[in-house]
Amino acid sequence: MTGRRSRVIVAGLGDSGLLTAIHLARHADVVGISPKPGLVSGQELGVRLARPDEWAERYWVPFGRYRRLDRVRIVHGTLTGVDLDARTVLLDAADGPRRTEDYDALVVATGVSNGFWRRPGLERADEVAAGLRAAHAQLAAAGSVAVVGGGAAAVSVAGNCALAWPEQRIDLYFPGDAALRSHHPRVWRAVRRKLEQRGVGIHPGHRAIVPAGFDLDRITGEPVAWSTGQSPVRADAVVWAIGRATPNTGWLPAELLDPDGFVRVAPDLRVPGRPEVFAVGDVAATDPLRSSARNRADRLVARNVRAHLAGRRLRNYRPTEHRWGSVLGAQPDGLDVFAPAGRSFRFPSWSVDTLLWPLIVRRGIYRGVRPDPPTAPHPGNGVGARSEGARPR
Repeated sequence: MTGRRSRVIVAGLGDSGLLTAIHLARHADVVGISPKPGLVSGQELGVRLARPDEWAERYWVPFGRYRRLDRVRIVHGTLTGVDLDARTVLLDAADGPRRTEDYDALVVATGVSNGFWRRPGLERADEVAAGLRAAHAQLAAAGSVAVVGGGAAAVSVAGNCALAWPEQRIDLYFPGDAALRSHHPRVWRAVRRKLEQRGVGIHPGHRAIVPAGFDLDRITGEPVAWSTGQSPVRADAVVWAIGRATPNTGWLPAELLDPDGFVRVAPDLRVPGRPEVFAVGDVAATDPLRSSARNRADRLVARNVRAHLAGRRLRNYRPTEHRWGSVLGAQPDGLDVFAPAGRSFRFPSWSVDTLLWPLIVRRGIYRGVRPDPPTAPHPGNGVGARSEGARPR
């Protein structure tokens, strides 16, 4: 590519796309396209609902605070199509008419829709904050909460709600004999003990019937029926976290997708037949767990994009057998991070705000995050008062 720097479009600036753009920013002209005005992470749903101010400080971060994005041109808009032969994407910008952006390489990192907390639509900062406030207020006002689902999101909601509101009745319902089936069995045994200590009701063998026409896009208050024969369950608030992920790929042609709508990729994270198109994160069909988001494949895909543009050899992604990472998020006694083999490592509570976030995450992983300007408070501030049982900061 003589005469100019190569242009790379990163489609989607969630957890994986944002890091990919950061890794590429020094090496190419990067254009990031996002329907949100900042990182609105899909991580730590339980903390998001129970302690939204704390969650927002870490996981709802305006793009302007990331130092390595200074060289990235960010477009606030929604993708509507792609011309693979012309190497252009079509998008509706938040501040203007429909337009196209051209690329030499395209990284698809548009993620998935999953429940009310991961939606692909265009949002402004005040709309993101309003959504955080509304969900928190609905749960705070409930006398009983039923959490439906057996994955990390559901378990996190049950554990963090029980911590924040110990006077509430919190129940977790999931199919099968155990929750966290994508993790090593040791993880569920350890987390279950903590849930039981907090008084969470554990109800295995319950497979919910999703009401007709319901898109899992809100907290409900209607009874939950079960296909496994139990009587319907009633609670003031029902959180649906059943893991029904829908890939945000409606803007892509079917030839790039697998039968479930996820982006087909080779081991080097390139789309077969389209060597200039890559995919990473939850949208990429890398393995049965679609684990590239959790295994930090953002660094690998950025390296492979650079190698492709320079005509060098690419490397392959190697998934893990089990999911890993935190399940409950930061707690009053620290942060437990589970390895793929199920063993946990604990960051003591003192280290979370003094070591983990400022040094390991913001400086090490994101390569520098500016503090909130004193004249411009964080857009998540005031989402909700710190909940009972939450750790003071």
